[in-house]
Amino acid sequence: MSASEQISDATPRGRGGWLFNQPYVLLSIAALCWAGNAIVGRLAAGHIPPVTLAFLRWWLGFLIILPMAWKYLKRDWGAIRANLGLMVFLSLTGVAAFNTLQYWALEHTQALNTLLLQSAGPLFVAGWSLILFGIRLTLAQAIGIGVSLTGVLVILLHGDLTAITAIDFNKGDLIFTVALLIFGLYSVMSSKRPAIHDLSFVAFTFGCGFAVLIPVLIPELIFRPAMKFDIPNLLSTLYVAVFPSTIAYLCYNRSVHLIGANRAAPFFHVVPVFGTAMAIVFLGERPQIFHFIGFALVLTGVFVASRKPSAVSG
Repeated sequence: MSASEQISDATPRGRGGWLFNQPYVLLSIAALCWAGNAIVGRLAAGHIPPVTLAFLRWWLGFLIILPMAWKYLKRDWGAIRANLGLMVFLSLTGVAAFNTLQYWALEHTQALNTLLLQSAGPLFVAGWSLILFGIRLTLAQAIGIGVSLTGVLVILLHGDLTAITAIDFNKGDLIFTVALLIFGLYSVMSSKRPAIHDLSFVAFTFGCGFAVLIPVLIPELIFRPAMKFDIPNLLSTLYVAVFPSTIAYLCYNRSVHLIGANRAAPFFHVVPVFGTAMAIVFLGERPQIFHFIGFALVLTGVFVASRKPSAVSG
């Protein structure tokens, strides 16, 4: 049985099984959760140290997912051990390193900067795909990424693309760029994961991810003020454990299996679009014409870039 068949067999076939085979719906859910993560991470900056927030996020996420994943973990443990190096690498990059760097970056930069930089995510995925596996972007993917990136810039710069020259990039932006580079590597390498159940994969990477953060957490607890256990901090921690962790990673990892990293990557552009929509809904910002133009460009670009390539004769 092939790896794809094993993964397909591991996918729920009963109630809710339809959703697990809809990559674009799953990617949209992941993007929505990650947009909220950027907002909460920025609000938590200065109140919850970055390693503490990342550690609690994955520890709680692991506790949430473990009861659902336990029987699959036992079944898949042989395959996990046979690919232990890759599994630990994915835990380090996609779970521990990326998110810790993201929260660290949000202590030093504004949300606008991180949204702009996040739009470059598909370019990092494309670069790693080419370097590691010789996979080139198709013309449709390249055009789609360009169109959706333009849409993101229209939204973030309020329709004035010349305003990008006035943005002041700083230390936090450099940190977040490194984080995106790491997540691009995770995205590409996760397509090579062993053929195990999605819950097994998420449970192992969450558990390994918070474990490898312990050596970094200890000096932070010693040299930085500890997190206060008040209501806002606890709600922030609970949010990042449930939505951008458990739900988003299940959706994103499943989608990469279904359509590949290059076709999934354009949905990075949907994250800042959702972020803008959240600002309109929760912060009372009024929608403008540039919002609608930008949304249309992003959706068009994502549609073009994520379409399945036409079969060509060899």
